Amino acid sequence: MPDGKDVSAYTLRNSNGMEVEILTYGGTITRLLAPDSDNKMADVVLGFDNLDDYRTKSPYFCCLVGRFGNRIANGKFTLNNKTYQLQNNDAPGKIPCSLHGGHVGFDKCLWQATPLSETTRQGLRLTYNSPDGEGGYPGNMIVTVHYWLTNENALRIQYSASSDQDTIVNLTQHNYYNLTGEGSSTINQHQLQLHAEHITPVDGGLIATGEIRPVSGTPFDFTSPEEIGSRVNSEDAQLTYANGYDHNWALDNQDGSFAKAGELYDPSSGRVMEVWTTEPGIQFYGGNFLDSTLKGKSGQKYHHRSGLCLETQHYPNSPNHENFPSTMLSAGSTYNSVTEYRFGSR
Repeated sequence: MPDGKDVSAYTLRNSNGMEVEILTYGGTITRLLAPDSDNKMADVVLGFDNLDDYRTKSPYFCCLVGRFGNRIANGKFTLNNKTYQLQNNDAPGKIPCSLHGGHVGFDKCLWQATPLSETTRQGLRLTYNSPDGEGGYPGNMIVTVHYWLTNENALRIQYSASSDQDTIVNLTQHNYYNLTGEGSSTINQHQLQLHAEHITPVDGGLIATGEIRPVSGTPFDFTSPEEIGSRVNSEDAQLTYANGYDHNWALDNQDGSFAKAGELYDPSSGRVMEVWTTEPGIQFYGGNFLDSTLKGKSGQKYHHRSGLCLETQHYPNSPNHENFPSTMLSAGSTYNSVTEYRFGSR
């Protein structure tokens, strides 16, 4: 790092030859090898082959996101009758917001790592102490994230956090997936199913408005498997705002239990990825802002929609909408969240 601190990389490997490599910088996943229908491995996440590019060029490639994933309007929220001003670091449609924790979110921090090994899974525990006022957020927060790679070809991510003051928290992981293989094609031919009958629509600044809108009869209906590219260019104001899909789906399961959120399938390789989570929402981002300026690990440029994100989360801008599931973390209590990406093939 510029300050002389070292960054370490840890590789988790299961009994089937699947691998996940993780940096202590931002908890970034730099490689994820998954088998296709012929049991051939390919790296299915976008990224770089050097640390400097992750530090200076990365559009949140495959990192941990916090304290608050997604956008908060104008970087403001009120808690216990006090208004907090966060760092505004994004302005879609020239409308300012705080995105993914501000200028220096958890994706740009160095985490402390402890490797873990169990009979049926290999893991890495990452911890970070976020001081009171970091990014404008109240409270000293202790964050722990466990990455587990199981012998059932699942990447399990467990989050926990506690604070000495009331605060807000919304942690997620920002993998960019291409199940054909990193650098090989767009994701338009992938088929996606989401167990969600509603979205939280956005305004011209990509800020959730507070509405919860049914997807039936719209290009956002993925209740049955649909090819991603089939409707992405439909005439729809929501698609125009985001130049494609970049929205939060309100999952059918809202009780905090561990449930299936969706499934991604790539017909060309046969790879399948199921998403399971305790979270009430999932952000599907279709790589709309990739524009061929970034060169990836394979040496190939990342073209428009060459990767997608499925970020499990609480809803965007939740602190400013009382009808959304709460993201408040009370002092002395513990935030817990679990998400699992299960890989297979057809």
